[in-house]
Amino acid sequence: MYTSTELMDTLTILCDAFGSRFGGTPGEKQAADFLKAKLEAYGLQNVHLEEIHYEGWRRGTVSLEILEPIQRTLPCISLPHSPPANLEAELVDLDEGAPDDFDARADEIAGKIVLATSEVNPRGVKRWIHRNEKYGRSLLAGAAGFIFVNHYPGYGPATGGIGEDGAGLILGISLALEDGRFLQRLLAKHGTVKLRLTSSDVIEPMVSWNVIGDLPGTGQSDQIVMLGSHYDGHDISQGAGDPASGTVAVLEAARVLAQYAPDLPCTIRFALWGVEEIGLIGSTQYAEKHADLLDNIRFYLNMDSAGVIEHKDIELNKWENLAPIFAGWRDEMARDFRVGQSINAHSDHYPFLMAGVPTGGINQVRRKAFGGRGYGHTAYDTLDKVEERGVAGSGRFRRPPCPQNCPSPSLARPTPQP
Repeated sequence: MYTSTELMDTLTILCDAFGSRFGGTPGEKQAADFLKAKLEAYGLQNVHLEEIHYEGWRRGTVSLEILEPIQRTLPCISLPHSPPANLEAELVDLDEGAPDDFDARADEIAGKIVLATSEVNPRGVKRWIHRNEKYGRSLLAGAAGFIFVNHYPGYGPATGGIGEDGAGLILGISLALEDGRFLQRLLAKHGTVKLRLTSSDVIEPMVSWNVIGDLPGTGQSDQIVMLGSHYDGHDISQGAGDPASGTVAVLEAARVLAQYAPDLPCTIRFALWGVEEIGLIGSTQYAEKHADLLDNIRFYLNMDSAGVIEHKDIELNKWENLAPIFAGWRDEMARDFRVGQSINAHSDHYPFLMAGVPTGGINQVRRKAFGGRGYGHTAYDTLDKVEERGVAGSGRFRRPPCPQNCPSPSLARPTPQP
């Protein structure tokens, strides 16, 4: 990191020149072409773009009006893949949105607009509760609309997709914590709050691109190790930490391995995924299109947002037999990282995991409780929040030991159950 400015130069271009790189924006295709050119310049082979056809989303106008017991308009944003809508309904407050609360209050939810915060570790819950779970539980209970309140003060509304490669079934919007707390106080004082939500978002067919490149192994093995991160951010910010810090970490790994590890014993495939933020669409289509190749993938390492993760540990997706291998590499590298086991469905490892490919990612294992995204998915996820040392620590690896000492796909083919 002391002899090259490549990392931060690339990150700066992604953020300042191409903006959010959100699906359907001009910066998205510019970024894909730029990333392809980078991999080619580093000497990778078979560098190419693969088209992704999907139902995309463009932001229109949105408003939240309080109709009763007062009249007021609050600033808000709609959530990606939210359908256009015009509805009036009463508010019901689920606060942190614990699963048990949805179950206990199901009769209150039907026909109303659910408010839930972005808190990922509600009181009494020991797992990550994702935005889509709160939205989905609202749907199941018959809600008319969904309000997602950022639980961080001063960060504004938090965005995030709510569809599944297509339109969500009910309108979803997001509020800043301060406006969400106002609604909660109003409801607590008066017992009933009636709202009008309107939006003009557009859902239409779009095309995105995965960027793929290889460092071929020198032997006869057809085995592959993959590193990947998505490059699309959300349209309200630069997406510097999530995901661009991971994007450039993947590029840095490609640059360094191409220059300093010319005799790789297996192929290293680098993948920069499109349209992750609205449903893991790029990686899902890749796994489906290349299903015949998945048996050759010994391991997929996901590097989404890796540059802004404080402790760069390895979190395996319930592949217990791989933990001793990674622990051995840790000792060999003399690097202070921990090896954990967890499963979630919210990044590009998931399509590979569900196909039986051994997967893991750079994540923070040494934590006492889940926190949240911080600046991620807000307008403040900007270049100034990313430190070069953090990104460099994610992208510079020892040369892979495959195939002799890599985990064998045949040992790990049974798909772990989330």
